[in-house]
Amino acid sequence: MNAVAEQTLLLGPANGLVGVITPAQPPADGIGVPDDKPFVVILNAGIIHRVGPNRLHVSLARALSADGFPVLRVDLSGLGDSAAREDGAAPLEAAMADIKDVIDTLQATRKVQRVVLMGLCSGADHSVIYAASDPRVVGVALLDPSIPRTTGYYLKHYAGRFFRARTWMNVASGRHPLWKVVTRRQSVASADMADARPAVTLEHPEVRAFLEKAYGGALANDTQMLAVLTSDRERQHNYRRQLLDAFPALNFKGRLLIEYFDHCDHTFTTLANQQRLVALVRRWMQGTRFR
Repeated sequence: MNAVAEQTLLLGPANGLVGVITPAQPPADGIGVPDDKPFVVILNAGIIHRVGPNRLHVSLARALSADGFPVLRVDLSGLGDSAAREDGAAPLEAAMADIKDVIDTLQATRKVQRVVLMGLCSGADHSVIYAASDPRVVGVALLDPSIPRTTGYYLKHYAGRFFRARTWMNVASGRHPLWKVVTRRQSVASADMADARPAVTLEHPEVRAFLEKAYGGALANDTQMLAVLTSDRERQHNYRRQLLDAFPALNFKGRLLIEYFDHCDHTFTTLANQQRLVALVRRWMQGTRFR
């Protein structure tokens, strides 16, 4: 991979957002970089700086740059080198406004018409939620997005534990989490039920409906999707088709590629898993026909 000169860019109405652009590299044949390729924008993973966990975003940006895709690694407001917002917006509202500011700036200064959003964890959620509202987003690459647990999740989760000898030894000795659940339920039953409040989880009807609306909106905009799930998030997802099963009313046909990475941690720490991810993202970007 040839060395490429990266550029720092200030974005947004007040130039408060800081990003680094890795420009598209010309192909080896010297013909030039096609100008119809979408611009890739990589969002923060949680509160991590724009380099990403284990410099993952840098690796992705430079690999995609070598394939002719311009890439922006950006810090949303209050993260990395970007200034905090002063309007008091709630976190999700602020993230949506930041992403719009980023794309607006790219369109105004570089005539960018199409964008692929990419992110890990919260960056994945922000990508698909925003894609539902902006037809300029033609693709999203979602690394460990939030997925409600399904019947298939629980079948796999408990089936694997049912046949473990250690599980039954813990049950017999009173150390299994099952006993904590029983004890907790007995305590709640004896308490004032008017004070009991259901926990807000991904399976909560309102949360599930919100996520379904986001994915549905992105699909309505004909947004192409890549979802990569890691086995490290077993408490949230544990099989490849869980995203499809979580939203059975949605038609993902032809617009979603899902991969499940076994023996892979959430931040792609090992070089082997990072190389595997980069190779997958490159294949998806090169082989996808974005509208």
